[in-house]
Amino acid sequence: MELEEIMAVWRQMSHQLEKQEKLTKEIILQMTQQRYSTIFGKVFTIESMAAIISYTMAFVLILNLYKLDTWYLMTCGILTLVALFTLPVLVLRSLGRIRDFDIGNRNYKETLIEYTKLKKKLLLLVQFVLYTSFILMFTSLAAISKITSGKDFFIMEKNMGLYVSIAVVFVSLLLFARWGYKNYLKITISAEKVLLELEEGEDVRI
Repeated sequence: MELEEIMAVWRQMSHQLEKQEKLTKEIILQMTQQRYSTIFGKVFTIESMAAIISYTMAFVLILNLYKLDTWYLMTCGILTLVALFTLPVLVLRSLGRIRDFDIGNRNYKETLIEYTKLKKKLLLLVQFVLYTSFILMFTSLAAISKITSGKDFFIMEKNMGLYVSIAVVFVSLLLFARWGYKNYLKITISAEKVLLELEEGEDVRI
């Protein structure tokens, strides 16, 4: 076999190896993208169900808003409505952005930087929602009390049982908030681990 023929065969083999390597990387990338999206897809489904519940509660509150016959009760009702309508949208939008994040359009370093930005925004939003839920507990309690019993929560006579019930709800909400935030931390860490598996060097496109 002449030198030219050997070189031609070598170039052909090199070309085939490059194609195979590229195909392998594409398959790995697709599988990684699917694993990554699935992590956030589960929590997105749960938050979507929570949003439906929030909108249902908001609709019921709108129908009974006329029963809030003082300015402070009406304020509680409106604040509750705003929270029920806006918070689910903000969470779903942030989750959608990080879930649909395309990890194949940039190199490894840029991917991690962009993911870190999305993660920080999501976790800050989750913290905001959790803190807001404590305020929402009191505003919704005042509105619901007036709508269901016709009593003004702020001037009605309160017994020890009511205070105990409020304390139980508050502690339960606090525990739920801590549990929820820890789960979001766990999810974002899991997604980051998936991205770390793609590391091949700063200048290698994934």
